[in-house]
Amino acid sequence: MNSFAGDASWGGYTMVSGRWIERTGEAVVPTPFLTATSTRIGDTVTLNGLARPVTVRIVGEVFDTRNDGLQVFTDASTLKDAHPDLTETSHHIAVTSGTDVTAYADTLNKDLTPLGATARAGGRDSGSDMVVTLNALSSILTLMLVAVAALGVLNGVLLDTRERVREIGVHKALGMTPRQTVAIVLASVVVTGLVAGALGVPLGVALHGWVIPAMGDSVGLRLPGSVTAVYHAAELFPLTFGGLFVAALGALLPAGWAARARTATALRTE
Repeated sequence: MNSFAGDASWGGYTMVSGRWIERTGEAVVPTPFLTATSTRIGDTVTLNGLARPVTVRIVGEVFDTRNDGLQVFTDASTLKDAHPDLTETSHHIAVTSGTDVTAYADTLNKDLTPLGATARAGGRDSGSDMVVTLNALSSILTLMLVAVAALGVLNGVLLDTRERVREIGVHKALGMTPRQTVAIVLASVVVTGLVAGALGVPLGVALHGWVIPAMGDSVGLRLPGSVTAVYHAAELFPLTFGGLFVAALGALLPAGWAARARTATALRTE
């Protein structure tokens, strides 16, 4: 159970739904707590384990993974009667815009370390580790898909180039340079790459909107909108050229082979 003296909504706690605590008797809890207690926002729960039971009303769902997501966040005044000897264990410090937070924390640690305390830069977003893990898995999956797509293009362009090797030999005999040979092979995948990008981007966004929440659901967490709503219109347009990039990447090896092929060898190929 965590309690706060003052507004801690800016301290790195990401809300999934509802709002942060504003007055005595309110609490916010993570998704696993709601699942374990079969409650939802607006319900009341009784907290035991203190000098006397404390009843709080759930006003928000917060993204938090500590203690298996069974934490309860409330105001210190809510626990005042049930826990009169409540003591402070940590402080959140807001710095002005433009402050070097790392340097500020290092300066504080020079005075705090002898006292057995430590200052840490950054907000207390306890779900950050989970977000980093999800991002890492998504990045690995993306790289794997790009590699598979590039290998597919490589296979198709290589077969097409092998079939056209005699034609390429004729063009070389007429004066086509290696650079022009590479350009011709790459040009053969331009339309395919653009079409793939135009179709793949909306499909990818839709898949992202389904896979990422499913990954959170698999561990009993509902992810906040800041994790899932990461694409904006201005960013999506450049991504449509991703198909062209993958197509060109897969066609580079066959293009290089065609450019290096000797004219006489190409002309003798059937």
